Parts: sequence; C-alpha cells; structure tokens
Amino acid sequence: MPTRGFTLVEVMIVLAITAVLAATAIPIYQNFVAKSQLTTALAEIESGRSMVETALADAAGSTLVTAAYVGLSTTTVRCENVQVSLNSNGRAALTCDVIGGSVVNGRTLSLQRTAADVWECDAFAFDARYRPNGCE
Repeated sequence: MPTRGFTLVEVMIVLAITAVLAATAIPIYQNFVAKSQLTTALAEIESGRSMVETALADAAGSTLVTAAYVGLSTTTVRCENVQVSLNSNGRAALTCDVIGGSVVNGRTLSLQRTAADVWECDAFAFDARYRPNGCE
C-alpha cells in the first residue's frame, strides 16, 4: 500500500529553503523601504521649490517665507519639522527631518538653492544606498 503525504525530512528541507530565501529577501526589502521613504520625503518638500523661486523673484523678506508661505505643512507623512530659509543673496533651503524606519528616522534631508539658481539635494546624513536618485 503506497503512503501518502510528506516525510519529516522533506518538510525540513522545504523549511530550510524557505528560511534561506527569507534571510536574503528581508534585508533587500528593508533597503527598498528606506529608499522609498526618503524619496517620498524629498517629493513632499520639493513641491515648495516653485514658491521659493516666486518669493525670491518678488524679493520677499526672509522672515516672511515660512513652510506655510510656500504651501508646505510643518509635518507631512514622511517629514516633520519642515523649514524654509531664504537669504538675500539668492540662496535658499527646504529642510525636513525624515519620519520612517530606523535607518532614516530623524535625520535631515534638504534641498539647497545655490546663488547660481541651481537646486541640489543634500542627503549626506543617509547611507548612499538609501539616497534618492540625484541626491548626494
């Protein structure tokens, strides 16, 4: 009479293979999540760039330009403590403290406008593998 089902050895082999796959996939997934959290945070503060440019063109005083002035909330889904700074020489910055997993939480992400009218992403506080494309 033939037996039905799996033997204990077969079940243990399947469990071992599953454990190896999980041990490989979980760190990759965590890296993906951290990068997506940073990309989302960058997108949230990037929306204030056009209003900062408008404020610079209108020669708005640096004390008048706040996160609310440029259309940003001080706390978003992935950013808290969103701040805007503006200098008379044309420099500006949009910064936030990132809300997310342990590898990105609480670190500062910023968009800096140079005097040459170029916006640069500053993500030096984060490991290079988590930085959004175009951020240094």
